[in-house]
Amino acid sequence: MTRGPRPPGTADSLVDRCKAAAGALARALCRALCICSLVAASTAAYPADVDRGVERAVKAAYLYKFLNYADWPDKAFADAHAPYVIGVHGADDIVLELTKLVSARPVADRPVQVRKVARGESLDGLHVLFIGAGAANPAGMLAQSAQQGSLLVVTESDRAAGAGAAINLLVVDGRVRFDVFLDAAERAGIRLSSRLLAVARNVRNGAE
Repeated sequence: MTRGPRPPGTADSLVDRCKAAAGALARALCRALCICSLVAASTAAYPADVDRGVERAVKAAYLYKFLNYADWPDKAFADAHAPYVIGVHGADDIVLELTKLVSARPVADRPVQVRKVARGESLDGLHVLFIGAGAANPAGMLAQSAQQGSLLVVTESDRAAGAGAAINLLVVDGRVRFDVFLDAAERAGIRLSSRLLAVARNVRNGAE
């Protein structure tokens, strides 16, 4: 005997609604876990003498996570499927850590690419530029990045902080933390999420 379609409110439609609700819950949990992981990274304690490898891994993770908490203008991408590109200057170890981290891990349906940037090389196509402590001329790189639109500049030096960098990574009491300089992000046309600002060590409007 062939059965006709079930009317609304029967078991099949209830199953469909349950599946939809479960999918919405899974997406909400995914977003919550992403936020929790950033908070955990910002407060995770390490030995007073932080292991170099751990520090570099955590800083690389921050660079990747920042992509989830920053909005770039549409003009920063060639199309809806163009990748995020993270450039790294003066920190080869961060390049290695990031390359392992971003493999097959897209952000907002965009792939993530890592590019080692040499001194004087064009910054075209980058969305994030990390200037490591090993940079020979960080001031020159900051000046160059200031001429590039839609570029989130991240440093790991107090000397560079506030001089064009939007975010500065640092180690405080055995923890990797970060300060945010909103004016630099705004000049680049990048909006930082309030959830990111909530876990920053300091949020400043300038170099003060």
